[in-house]
Amino acid sequence: MMMIPCNDKADSSRHPLYFWSFSSWNLVLILVIPLFLFSLLVSTFVIPQPSTLSPLSSPWTWRFGAPHISNGSSTDSSFMVAETHKHAANMSFSDALINKDMDNNVTSTTTRVAKRNSKLEKLEANMAKVRSSIKEAARVRNLTSVHQDPDYVPHGPIYRNANAFHRSYLEMEKLFKIYVYREGELPMFHNGPCRSIYSSEGRFIHELEKGTFYTTQDPDEALVYFLPFSVAMLVRYLYDPESRKTDAIGRIVVDYVDLISGRYPYWNRSLGADHFMLSCHDWSIRVLCNANTSEGFNPAKDASFPEINLTGEVDAILGGLSPSRRSILAFFAGHLHGYIRYLLLNEWRDKHDPDVQVYDQLPKGVSYMSKLQNSRFCLCPSGYEVASPRIVEAIYAECVPVLISDSYVPPFSDVLNWKWFSVQVAVRDIPNIKNILMGISQKRYLRLQRRVKQVQRHFVVNPTPKRYDVFHMINHSIWLRRLNIQIQDFRLS
Repeated sequence: MMMIPCNDKADSSRHPLYFWSFSSWNLVLILVIPLFLFSLLVSTFVIPQPSTLSPLSSPWTWRFGAPHISNGSSTDSSFMVAETHKHAANMSFSDALINKDMDNNVTSTTTRVAKRNSKLEKLEANMAKVRSSIKEAARVRNLTSVHQDPDYVPHGPIYRNANAFHRSYLEMEKLFKIYVYREGELPMFHNGPCRSIYSSEGRFIHELEKGTFYTTQDPDEALVYFLPFSVAMLVRYLYDPESRKTDAIGRIVVDYVDLISGRYPYWNRSLGADHFMLSCHDWSIRVLCNANTSEGFNPAKDASFPEINLTGEVDAILGGLSPSRRSILAFFAGHLHGYIRYLLLNEWRDKHDPDVQVYDQLPKGVSYMSKLQNSRFCLCPSGYEVASPRIVEAIYAECVPVLISDSYVPPFSDVLNWKWFSVQVAVRDIPNIKNILMGISQKRYLRLQRRVKQVQRHFVVNPTPKRYDVFHMINHSIWLRRLNIQIQDFRLS
């Protein structure tokens, strides 16, 4: 199968739908398609799950556990559950790991005589050892990992537990295998946009298609299975803007899952729990930019990944002025999308405050990136969706991101402790933004800014992925969610 290279040519097909207005295209991707796909997938494919896979009791809870999933045979429960609250981290990631009883929720639903899949059994035996090693690593309270690494040793409060993350990352590099289903034809499958607000989708898909990292040609070796379609490409080629019908998108997704579930045993074996899809805009493991808990995002099985608007090489936009030379307190520029931006623009756009500079459109000749790189704090309000590419833009510019959103789970929150390198402002406090930011001491600001520079490595898109960069961090998020489940394939003897 031919793969389209990740460049502008892959994004600029002369398909008739390519001539939509930018705003129409975004509205479809943001508002219509995610809800349709989500409801379609849930109603069509989600088989009632064992009780151990029940929804989270709190939308801000992240569970790190291993419920067993079996093919009509038995279910067991998590080996451990770590719960962390987004705003109040009363119990740390490591505390929750250590305090959780590993054997407290085991059930059995059958007593049939069964023959096990030996390859899967070996994979699960290895995963059990990994879970044990991560749990042991989580007992280390140091801010710096004790593991050796020639490239980078995680350290500091930006990590929920530096040692546990490092151990997990090293184990991932040794064991994590992804099988990319080969079915599906270009341009809607095995392809995605690489230079746009949806570039996170395309870059990840194209990197997996190269087969350099984590992928395997033997599906029996895989720990997870990738459904290689891009929501952005499905919309581009299948959505009819005149009738606004999404039927064609629904049919192709249903047919694809029907095809791979009939051709391979893996979907039916796990009820799709070890399969994942990727979408910058809203079933297996979902890796989403739009990590909105109010719209069904479940941190136990779904992963939040950063929305990155790539228009050129990343190296050219990394960095900024030193803290002492940044003259703008807070900056935002963006169009009116959603009620949070409406509140922000309505409150600050016409004040012409030199400290809090808010624009719906920058004056002619003013550079957006230079504004970011000259600001101490960068405002990152949600638009129609909770996610915003401004978060990563702020991190690239070494500007402390100010998150203004409802129900948003920031990228890599299972590993990163965002309160140590960002500021969170409640929507109701938008009128008080200046007072809130002015109230942050110079000492605290310098610490925040220094940690932004440190965490930057985890969000950088490299032409060829480098250890700990955004490509590997996305894979680590998927890896963690695979650790959350244990699959048993029983076959009647």
